[in-house]
Amino acid sequence: MDYQVLINQMLEGSLQTLLLFFSTLLFSLPLGLLVAMGRMSKHKIINWPVRFYILVMRGTPLLLQLIFIFYALKPLFGIQLERMAAAQLAFALNYAAYFAEIYRGGMESIPKGQYEAAQVLGFTRRQTFFRIVLPQVVKRVIPPMGNEFITLVKDTSLAQVINVVELFKVTNTWVASTGIMTPFIIAAVFYLVMNGVVTRCFTVAEKRLNYYR
Repeated sequence: MDYQVLINQMLEGSLQTLLLFFSTLLFSLPLGLLVAMGRMSKHKIINWPVRFYILVMRGTPLLLQLIFIFYALKPLFGIQLERMAAAQLAFALNYAAYFAEIYRGGMESIPKGQYEAAQVLGFTRRQTFFRIVLPQVVKRVIPPMGNEFITLVKDTSLAQVINVVELFKVTNTWVASTGIMTPFIIAAVFYLVMNGVVTRCFTVAEKRLNYYR
């Protein structure tokens, strides 16, 4: 087995893994905030569809969502997405639902007295949210967000089900062709390194936000 070729292909696969990782965050983090706002809305016409969306996204496997978006959209709606685009859409929709519940938990943990105090001081709702509530929410959601980021790194391996050539797809191809398990060990090291970086980033973020205590 040519290990140099293996490592090179794994590095290329890792780039696809990182592309899926960062594109998921780019879309799911702001979408999750919008979904959280809808979830907290008192208007049933907004609240109920959002609740249903969260139920579907969290209550069905991401693997099934990937297959549905890539294979079912064309016969149902005439839409055919490229493999990576389908994976990005599935991951963004799925993780937005999880991030929404994390945001909601953080926002609902803020005492109502702070909203009332801000109103007495003449703050608008926008100023109250961005200057008083949001900084505290960010501090409180860092630990659960860190868990979701780590899970996302590992979940990118599911994209192989629609033949996205990411790290785990490359690994499986090599193992199938050579019958040697070494590529799995190397892939584990790649995932550990990526999650080590994620963990370190969140550790630094938590330390920097300690002044909110």
